[in-house]
Amino acid sequence: MVGNVLVLNATYEPLSVISVRRAVVLLLKEKAEIVEAAEAWVRAQNWAIPQPLVIRLVYYVRIPHHLSLPLNRRTVLARDGYTCQYCGRQPDRSELTLDHVLPRSRGGKTAWENVVAACTRCNQRKGQQTPQEAGMQLRSPPRRPRYIALTLLGDARPHEVWSKYIY
Repeated sequence: MVGNVLVLNATYEPLSVISVRRAVVLLLKEKAEIVEAAEAWVRAQNWAIPQPLVIRLVYYVRIPHHLSLPLNRRTVLARDGYTCQYCGRQPDRSELTLDHVLPRSRGGKTAWENVVAACTRCNQRKGQQTPQEAGMQLRSPPRRPRYIALTLLGDARPHEVWSKYIY
């Protein structure tokens, strides 16, 4: 049982990422149900279930609204799907930088609505200009992430089926 499982609230909001083993325990205790599964199976002597990729809790878990995501490199890259917001490439994480849409030298703030992931090449090409001045266009406007589960991904590579629920 290798891999991670995305946990959704009863309302299909992402809550966290857990191990397959923990997901199987929640399924066996009937605290969750499988939403998406892999073709592989988890087997024991008396039972077998499809290996879960996404599970949904049966009962709603209240999330406090006062929680806010920290604005840092990891959370911005996760929000942008580790993709350059100018050219759309997905280079190695070491080649991704944070870019201020309105440069700090021109009064731009370090805020969710002004910071995007950019590859080194695009960030250098844009320089101290706005995207319009540099003749570049953002793939999507930067905004504050809606779900805290984004940061819980950590270094786990999201499975492609997760995109329906996270982004």
